[in-house]
Amino acid sequence: MNRLFEADFFPRVAGADSPPLDPASDSVGKGKRRILIVDDDANSTHLVKILLERSGPYLVLEENDAAKADQTAHNFKPDVILLDIVMPKIDGGELATQIEADHELHNTPIIFLTALVTHGEAQSGLHIQGHPFVAKPISIPELIDAIEKHLPARAEC
Repeated sequence: MNRLFEADFFPRVAGADSPPLDPASDSVGKGKRRILIVDDDANSTHLVKILLERSGPYLVLEENDAAKADQTAHNFKPDVILLDIVMPKIDGGELATQIEADHELHNTPIIFLTALVTHGEAQSGLHIQGHPFVAKPISIPELIDAIEKHLPARAEC
């Protein structure tokens, strides 16, 4: 069985259990890549958030209401959006279309998260609506590879 336990992937990090910080604050995300994860399953988004933030220079914001995701993305200004496909009210495909039509967000990479495909299909290089995808249950190393591959290059200061 492919059960995901954070201890299987990453050691404990000092201070990782500190209270959450305001994701819109510039000092909080200094040097970190901003990731918005949109999924109606709050337990899954929270676990992915913890694992990503412990694994690399990521600041992750969870949004569990797809109807609010566009506004959340405007406020947070993510470097990449992780988007579940099957959600109530509005599905990930519709939300991706809204994001692509938005002049402020249209260049933001989207990676779909879906249980509708196998891990083999996800690794085959296929795309959904032109976007890469990661199969559920999520493998954190595979997700990090997808994120790093699709993050925009940092501007040199």
